[in-house]
Amino acid sequence: MSAPARNIAFATLLFAFAVSPATAAPEHAIAMLGAPKYAADFTHFDYVNPDAPRGGTLRLHALGSFDSLNPYIVRGKKAAGIHHGSGMYFETLATRARDEPFTLYGLIAQTIETPDDRSWVEFTLRPEAKFSDGTQITVADVIFSWEILKEKGLPNARATWSRIAEVTETGPRRVRFTFADDADRELPLLIAGFMPVLSADWWAIRNFDDTTLEPPLASGPFTVAEIDPGRSLTFRRNPDYWGRDLAVNAGRHNFETLRYDYFRDASVALEAFKAGDYDLRFEGDATRWATQYDFPAVRDGQVVRDVIETGVPSGLDALIFNLRKAKFSDIRVREALTLAFDFEWINKSLLHDGYARTASMFTGSDMAASGPPEGAELALLEPWRGKIPDAVFGPAYRPPATDGRGRPRANLKRAAALLDAAGWNVADGKRVDANGAPLQIEITIRRPSNEKIALAFARNLERLGITATVRLVESAQFQGLIDTYDFDMVFGFWGVSLSPGNEQQNYWGAQTANLPGGRNWAGVADPAIDAMIDALGAAKTREALVAAARALDRILMWSHYVLPLYHDPGQRIAHWRHIARPTVIPVYGLQIETLWDADASAR
Repeated sequence: MSAPARNIAFATLLFAFAVSPATAAPEHAIAMLGAPKYAADFTHFDYVNPDAPRGGTLRLHALGSFDSLNPYIVRGKKAAGIHHGSGMYFETLATRARDEPFTLYGLIAQTIETPDDRSWVEFTLRPEAKFSDGTQITVADVIFSWEILKEKGLPNARATWSRIAEVTETGPRRVRFTFADDADRELPLLIAGFMPVLSADWWAIRNFDDTTLEPPLASGPFTVAEIDPGRSLTFRRNPDYWGRDLAVNAGRHNFETLRYDYFRDASVALEAFKAGDYDLRFEGDATRWATQYDFPAVRDGQVVRDVIETGVPSGLDALIFNLRKAKFSDIRVREALTLAFDFEWINKSLLHDGYARTASMFTGSDMAASGPPEGAELALLEPWRGKIPDAVFGPAYRPPATDGRGRPRANLKRAAALLDAAGWNVADGKRVDANGAPLQIEITIRRPSNEKIALAFARNLERLGITATVRLVESAQFQGLIDTYDFDMVFGFWGVSLSPGNEQQNYWGAQTANLPGGRNWAGVADPAIDAMIDALGAAKTREALVAAARALDRILMWSHYVLPLYHDPGQRIAHWRHIARPTVIPVYGLQIETLWDADASAR
């Protein structure tokens, strides 16, 4: 090669290094921000008991019924415990550490590689990874899983997996996901932790769209042992589970059998727990906790009650306005309705002062906004000035408060003025529009415990001249109404983590606003919200993530897209005494898979 040619080649090579992302290296884990907590040679997570005895049965409960063991399609009522998020049945490429904001450690994947710009992620599969019938988990199974979930999966999954440009086999047991863009740094983690790996061969002779009570081929520590359709589902630990000796599984999945029994409603389920028909329950109702847990087994110590503090944000429990309905299109109407909710009276009179008012989706964390926006947060919001409520640029949102006496006259007076300004005037005691059509709102609920809350709210709406009704429906009908967005207002909850990201697209993004079966129940389609969600995904530092989360939260709250309700002070847990738990509770709270049967060691 001549000297000029060598110089050109060398210059070309230097240019390639300059413009290409930093070379990736195989790692045992991947963190959203920063470095993983646990080194490659770790032996177990800190929040498990690696010496926990194995054996026994953990009996849990579910409400309603089920008719499908395929949790990844819209059709059917999914059985409890079958989803990959349970950590029992379907495995993912990696598993989440619950004492870190968002870090994933290899599970099916032995190593994880991604460049600095995270434009792709590559996994090397463990040679020992197998399905429950003993067949190897292959790259072909990973590619099939992506293709089928993108085409036929739940709307949220389709929205996420469609952001992958291609999936290719790059070598023995190696699979690479290349993204359509590199704006969302969370995508490698979503693929690793949230895409179940399904068997291509097993599904090749079955219709993925169909509901089924045939147990799909598993890859996790449990298989389905018994099915009583609609009434109970029993899992049994697979003695040949390929991943039982992995560090990520030490001290987890300690029971020999897991059983879910179904009950008609929460009241029946609680009575069954008192009778000893199942072992553990997470209690989400402060009234039940305060009034219905003084029974003999509690008094004599057979049942243990705990309130466990966590470090996770509150999430957002809210009454949802269906923005697809014209009557909720005016922000003044939504704000007026929010003013009619008397939390202080409801909490004192109906909820035994068991809750705190929610002012932010991220209450309890550094992502909850405080004071006016500044710095990086203000920089994200500034381009949207004039297109989002002016209040976004002032103090952080706080829901309206009352004196708790049950007659919030000042708030209702403000609400009436807002309704007048929005064109809903009073005629013969009723709010009507310019054409004389009344303002009517139906609040649809599926939990009887929400009925008294909804009725108290409806009484204040009636004082404003709004015709308000409360409709209680059974679970299957309610799910159908939610999936098709056929409601005025409903109760809903959105959980968030210490590392919010792509799930916010599913909750609030315009892309999911009208997808049947999606999680954007309110129907939010706001370019400013979309921009903040994009900023979350692009964050490379904790500071950037916090700024984006606060900006998103400000717009969401000050736009009154939902009516924020209240949140628990922690996990309320009751369990029969033979159920034992680790002493260390991770930031995300107690995890069921870390429990064990204290009597198992005596057998």
